[in-house]
Amino acid sequence: MTANRMIGCHVSTRGGFGRAARRAWDMGAKSFQYFPKNPRSLSIKELDASAATDCFRFCREKGMPSIAHTPYPVNIAIGETRGRELYEATVASLKNDLIIAEACGSVGIVVHFGHLKSSDPLQGYKNIIQCLNETLGGWQGKTKILLENQAGQPGAMGITLEELVYVRNLAEEPEKIAFCLDTCHAFASGTWIPEETDRWMERGRELGYWQNLAAVHMNDSKYPSGSGKDRHARIGEGRIGADRLAELISNPEFEGLPIVLETDPGPDGTHGDEMELLYRLLEGKR
Repeated sequence: MTANRMIGCHVSTRGGFGRAARRAWDMGAKSFQYFPKNPRSLSIKELDASAATDCFRFCREKGMPSIAHTPYPVNIAIGETRGRELYEATVASLKNDLIIAEACGSVGIVVHFGHLKSSDPLQGYKNIIQCLNETLGGWQGKTKILLENQAGQPGAMGITLEELVYVRNLAEEPEKIAFCLDTCHAFASGTWIPEETDRWMERGRELGYWQNLAAVHMNDSKYPSGSGKDRHARIGEGRIGADRLAELISNPEFEGLPIVLETDPGPDGTHGDEMELLYRLLEGKR
């Protein structure tokens, strides 16, 4: 089982995308996540073809999948409510991320639903679908948009499996969209109750969620289930617990997917201890 679970972590792209891949590999990661550009800006980054090709070749050689995370300012729920200029900048930024991630050979770019303060609760979903359609219109690459579930803060959307699946189904080109499950967010929102994992997994199968799961953010939670607070904890140091996380990803739906830690590094500056713990627990579940 352990050989089929691609556990890794988020890494810096300092020195280039190829260096990021090697940085992950050197600490024992079997997958990794990176920011394709400045994570705090929607500005466009020119593709460094040499660095991207280096990353692509190294990952193909090692059999190591990767995912890219879009910048924090991306909020696909607001549509044009804050002006056409911001909306166009968001779409352009997402297209830019797709191009960079495709060149690096990445599975997809992780996108949050975002939030919208509106008297019309459906407007946010309409905006999301419009943004997805405009971003993916004409896109011919293999890299997908990966919709990430949110933790349930006030005004947030994209919390339940149902929401995520329905939005994907309503998009014009759903085949270009997949999902990224964040374990902390699922727990904090109350969507995933570890004691009821089997029932949750079955519901996901009924909806078609797991069939389109492409990546995982593996995080423990600093706050209890139902808190709605997005605060990651290191594996085994939060309210979920390492055993429950390992139990979740022992399900066959998680085989071969990039399972990426977004937690604080350990004393040695890496995530080696967390990855080792998860693999040890998975081995015990064989």
